[in-house]
Amino acid sequence: MKFIDLRSDTVTMPTDEMRQAIANAEVGDDVYQDDPTVNRLEKLAAEKVGKEAALFVPSGTFGNQLAIITHTKRGQEVIVGKDNHIVLHEVGASAVIAGVQLRTLETANGVMSPKDVLNSIRPDDIHEPETGLICVENAHGCGAVVPLNILREIKEIAKSHSIPVHMDGARIFNAAVSLGVDAKEIAACCDSVMFCLSKGLAAPAGSMLAGSKEFIGRARKYRKLMGGGMRQIGILAAAGIIALEKMTGRLHEDHKNAKYLAEELSKLPGVNVMRDRLDIDMVFFEMGEDVIKESVLIEKLYEKNIKVSGAEAGEYRFVTHIGVSKQDIDYVINCMKELM
Repeated sequence: MKFIDLRSDTVTMPTDEMRQAIANAEVGDDVYQDDPTVNRLEKLAAEKVGKEAALFVPSGTFGNQLAIITHTKRGQEVIVGKDNHIVLHEVGASAVIAGVQLRTLETANGVMSPKDVLNSIRPDDIHEPETGLICVENAHGCGAVVPLNILREIKEIAKSHSIPVHMDGARIFNAAVSLGVDAKEIAACCDSVMFCLSKGLAAPAGSMLAGSKEFIGRARKYRKLMGGGMRQIGILAAAGIIALEKMTGRLHEDHKNAKYLAEELSKLPGVNVMRDRLDIDMVFFEMGEDVIKESVLIEKLYEKNIKVSGAEAGEYRFVTHIGVSKQDIDYVINCMKELM
């Protein structure tokens, strides 16, 4: 039974080409760095974002936390936007794994003010923690992208204080499409970057952490410490290669469908689409319980083979991806009209 799944772009299924590549993948023991398929993926990933080296990791959260523990010392402080994924959706891992505290800043649609970043860097004071890292996110989970001039300014501030910058670039290729630039230009604004192979790129699992050779060398050891030595993972890397070589080139289709979905949703009575956060493949909108109860919406759409998530902080999020066509969107809209 086919479902139209709008919950996230993580629900994408591997393509037939990926499944074939998985079946035929040449593998080895990646802990010994002798899995040729993983080695090829890591080289490709580093080239894609203009870094010296890259490392395959199980997930985006793993990659972000690996970056934090590799960049910082215990007891240091990390400057990060208060609505970044690292803060909201990574289970407080920074405190548990790296032993650091987060200094969260206000953002405007995911964008930290460079002035606020500068003012948040700790002075050399016996009473205060040392600022060890600045974290940015692009594209941001709120559906917006961060302008390059902001990222460059933050990077300059960090450089002047000898502080590294890590980017949660889970959807960096979506950000690149939206900004009309190569992903390398975005990644140039940070010392390390994590990006996902399973968010919109249809790989079944895995993310990449990229940076300097020295940084990735240290991260490889911490990956082992965190339980990320996964042995014959060429079967996953094979799908990741296709994700980077082919699937990044079709993301503009998802963006186009998201804008179409936003337009159609905005025509429904009682629906307020967040139009200032329509940069990538996400559509956020408000719809009160007086229009339709959340539980009824989820249940009745599911009965029509449509999967959606409930509202978070009063907002619904529908996400387009390779598994959602324009015809699917029309069907979803018609079903919502019937229910409303």
